[in-house]
Amino acid sequence: MSQHLSLITAESVGIGHPDKICDQISDRILNECLKHDKNSHVACEVFASNHLIVIGGEITTQSYVDVVKAAWDVLIPLGYTENDFTILSNINKQSSDINTMVGQESDKIGAGDQGIVYGYATNETKEFLPLPYVLATKIVSNLNKLTRQNKIKGIKYDTKSQISVFYDEDMIPVGIDNIVVAVQHEPNVDMKKIRKQIIDQILIPLANEYNMNTDFETHINEYGEFVIGGPFGDTGLTGRKLMVDTYGSIAHHGGGAFSGKDYTKVDRTGAYFARYIAKNLVAAKVADRIEIQLSYCIGNPKPLSMYIDCFNTNKYPLEKIYQVVGEVFDTDIASVVKMFNLDTFDYTSTSVYGHFTEENGKNPWEKTDKQQEIIQKLKK
Repeated sequence: MSQHLSLITAESVGIGHPDKICDQISDRILNECLKHDKNSHVACEVFASNHLIVIGGEITTQSYVDVVKAAWDVLIPLGYTENDFTILSNINKQSSDINTMVGQESDKIGAGDQGIVYGYATNETKEFLPLPYVLATKIVSNLNKLTRQNKIKGIKYDTKSQISVFYDEDMIPVGIDNIVVAVQHEPNVDMKKIRKQIIDQILIPLANEYNMNTDFETHINEYGEFVIGGPFGDTGLTGRKLMVDTYGSIAHHGGGAFSGKDYTKVDRTGAYFARYIAKNLVAAKVADRIEIQLSYCIGNPKPLSMYIDCFNTNKYPLEKIYQVVGEVFDTDIASVVKMFNLDTFDYTSTSVYGHFTEENGKNPWEKTDKQQEIIQKLKK
């Protein structure tokens, strides 16, 4: 590859990574709360280290949720047994001060906190996501599928991927430079055979799917065994894989985690809405790449500010784009919740493989149903 090209890297982690185990438990508990009381206020955090799992946070709900059972519902399918962990619960109620400011009437929901969120979209892939991030995510997702199907024998669920992609001067991806994969495995496996299976069954087919080269460099469990994984190998914490959850460090992130938070928490709902705006704009060919920044104030039902960056790829004046966004999108939090059905949504589908990917089916904020309306508004 030419030396003047940019090299952009993204990573992802699998379902058995300790941080992702914590995200899954947090979202499982959130789901259980909303299932029985859609007005539940939930901010659930999980810590996992060695044989100890601690569930903390603030939950106000009219329902009873067995948070320890919810944790086991995540852990058992990953191959753990009830002898592996002691699970402690330290759940408190949401502050009455915050609860009063947030409110929750049919026509009004105040932001659960102040916060800055970002949404991003690019036309470089069919998912409207950066190619390195899409490929990194699909690598660990496909590893999980092959593990469950026993098509690659001897591997487990704690996996990581990283991929570096060359971009040309117009920020178009033109080739893969290298791919890194780490896979937890059983003792005494034939690692040479597993490497070949990963390359042949996952890496090359993905490169072909996205019309990329297949002569990339690979690094698959090169530097030693990876037998000890999950919380036994590393500490896990809810919300620590922010870039894995979003755009692979290729776009900004407001810093707030998603998992374990109900729909009044704008860290989550605002980021979903910002992604929805950006994706619809790119689908409407307003620009090749768009990033949306929204800011919120606690108790306020609408964003305080919006910033749109098209990276000089916009086909229309920014003033016109702002105008169209204001006409097409209702920024009121209650409206966003209703539009995406966030009070009844199954959040466990977002806990792994990203909140904006198609790995777990279509999420409502991934729809491009505003595309035609945007196009019509731009013509006026």
